Amino acid sequence: MGTGSKSSHQSYAVSPTALAEAPAAPLDITGAPAAGAGADLTGVAAGASGDAAFEVPELPEPVVGPASPAEPPVDEDPLAELDGLLGTESEPEPVAAAEPSEDEAQEASDEGELQSSGEGPSAEEDVLLQAEDEEIEEDEEETDPPLTPVPTAPPVGEPTGTPILVGGDDFINSEATLVAYDSPDGPREVLLTHISEEAEEKLLDALSIPGTHMEEIQVEEEVKERLDLDKEKKLAELTKTAITSVQHKLKGSLPMSDASIAKHQAAVDAVTAVLNDPSISDEEKAMAQHYMDQLDVVKDKIDNGGSVMPWMDAYEVTATKMVTKQIPVPNGDPEPGTLAATVRKASRIQANLDPAAGQTSWDGVSRSSAQGTEYEIDMGDGWKAVYRPYKDNNPANTEFSLRGQLEVHAPAGAGHGKDLVDRLEQLHLMNKPMTAAEGEWTYLANNIKAQGLEGSADMKAAMETAQGLQDLQVQEIVHQRMESLMGLDSDALQTAMKRIHLEASHKVLPMKVEVVRDAVAKASGFSSGAELAASPGYEPTPSTGGKWLTWSRFDVTSKKAEIQSAFKGRSLTHNLNGGDLASLLGTGVLASTEKRAVMGIGGNLGMSEQDDKMTGGANSVFLRVKKTPSSPGGGRLIWDDPSVLMQRSDYYAYNGDHYGAINPAHYNYNAGAITRDPMKIANFSGSSNEIMFRNGIDLLGAEAPSRIVCHTAAERSSILASLTARGITQLGGKPVEDVLCTEYDY
Repeated sequence: MGTGSKSSHQSYAVSPTALAEAPAAPLDITGAPAAGAGADLTGVAAGASGDAAFEVPELPEPVVGPASPAEPPVDEDPLAELDGLLGTESEPEPVAAAEPSEDEAQEASDEGELQSSGEGPSAEEDVLLQAEDEEIEEDEEETDPPLTPVPTAPPVGEPTGTPILVGGDDFINSEATLVAYDSPDGPREVLLTHISEEAEEKLLDALSIPGTHMEEIQVEEEVKERLDLDKEKKLAELTKTAITSVQHKLKGSLPMSDASIAKHQAAVDAVTAVLNDPSISDEEKAMAQHYMDQLDVVKDKIDNGGSVMPWMDAYEVTATKMVTKQIPVPNGDPEPGTLAATVRKASRIQANLDPAAGQTSWDGVSRSSAQGTEYEIDMGDGWKAVYRPYKDNNPANTEFSLRGQLEVHAPAGAGHGKDLVDRLEQLHLMNKPMTAAEGEWTYLANNIKAQGLEGSADMKAAMETAQGLQDLQVQEIVHQRMESLMGLDSDALQTAMKRIHLEASHKVLPMKVEVVRDAVAKASGFSSGAELAASPGYEPTPSTGGKWLTWSRFDVTSKKAEIQSAFKGRSLTHNLNGGDLASLLGTGVLASTEKRAVMGIGGNLGMSEQDDKMTGGANSVFLRVKKTPSSPGGGRLIWDDPSVLMQRSDYYAYNGDHYGAINPAHYNYNAGAITRDPMKIANFSGSSNEIMFRNGIDLLGAEAPSRIVCHTAAERSSILASLTARGITQLGGKPVEDVLCTEYDY
């Protein structure tokens, strides 16, 4: 099967969109002591990697106040989250406290603890906090603006839409596209994206799907809980209070206060009283000894100072109890806070592209059928979404390329661009434009995959450390706000925990980037992350000059001459096999099967579209490595300098025709044969080799081919006139006249 024929096009004409931005400078984040407040972070790193430990920056002081609203959902019982994080019960009895001294009050203020009765803020306080939160968000936008601003109204009828980047890891390559289809009822604005398989559970948690309604039942189950004597005497609470107070002094290298010493003594007295009680059981004695051991560590720190202490867990025992669990029932009303979803046969937007005007339109209703299952989601107020889940689309018999595709639809009319991104929060997905710091995280993740670094022990350790940093930050924020959190009902606690997770993610991102950058540097032969970040090929911002956003790989951008030497005498080519070259250049892009569908170009243009949907290759365009042709036939795109495309991080290749298979359940898939190594690709010898580039290739910008071979001189003249009329005089830095040629010119 010829890969060169997999992207032939109908006639349409669209001007290119200019989105060029100057890349931000790489982040320069200085290291800090290898321990975070309230946690032994060096232990996390060392434990993950055996003999390899990463230097981990110290966690910052948590900031009290409302966090941003969008974050992954927490467990159905949010108090269980607090139990897991802090080892406390869902409804602990309040610890009696004396009137705080001046020293205690200052300490609580420094730590960001809320001195309240456990009740939430008043309405007036809530308004002030919200205003303060919005002000902080505005300040952050000024200091770290989005890499791709979100338009209020995407250009109507633009087939490729407006590409944007969304922060976090919820979306493949962090990318999304805003499209405004023309329609008789006004613009139909849609957000199109592809969520990662790891993020699906968050989205599904936001839905109420028929057949998955949950009903509570009582079952016998083993649970972990504190002993009654511990809860009665409040040993865990007293011990943690002492640890927190002393920890604060250790973090700030401050002298121990009388208040800290008094808190330690109060805990020691309570635990000693239990240990000296002859009537207690062996289990209760072990529990009390557990806390005394912790308090001995605290005493040593009071006397001698030193580094921060590991976090203390409450003493728990395993018991068999009747617990409430949820099971699915066939039908039922949507649960509070969930979105009603209908299961139906998979489909795609059936748009139409006007070849003469170069405008795409859609009536908001028409859809083409696909092999698989999707959810239609009612988001309220005329908003809806369509999602094609991973879990309900078996790779063995459904279209692999549609799994994870998400559409968010605004009501008819213009001006919903920013709201389309904001609405992702309803689906429990990240909903903020990507910043430069987040961009570097995505850049590193893409390079790890592209360069095959993910399997090394050091890289796994770094990723575990990065996740540990975030988990510990969540612990610290929850601990600081425990009193106020315990005063919330279940729904309010759900919201608070989502915001805490997002706040923690935001706080530790620079540290996560630093840890992973150091590991990537080590795996790549650099002495440090700082050296890697300062190297000429390190570009942690995406290319924004074309119709889609692409990330580079530093092992290619820093070694362009070596790549060019490896490909000497060889080129990358794409053969239209009878397709209309003028139509293709009218869009300005070589688009994948999936992209062509939403652009309104239609189907059945390539030789193996349906097969590619099953293999997953439909999300990419196909090129081949060929000996540089001296007399190529017409209808051909040629990149005589393959390094132009090899610097992208989103390609993969086979030295044979596998229909671009990335579907493990498809017979054409061969994990051992897939490569992302440009040096191996340069030496491909199979006549039907294939290199797949995600989404497509910008034909009119920096990725333009070095030669566009027309069938006739008349075709060349017509295309040249069209490009000139649109103001396009150069392609890939060369005059258009030098790029356009005919097969008779050789």
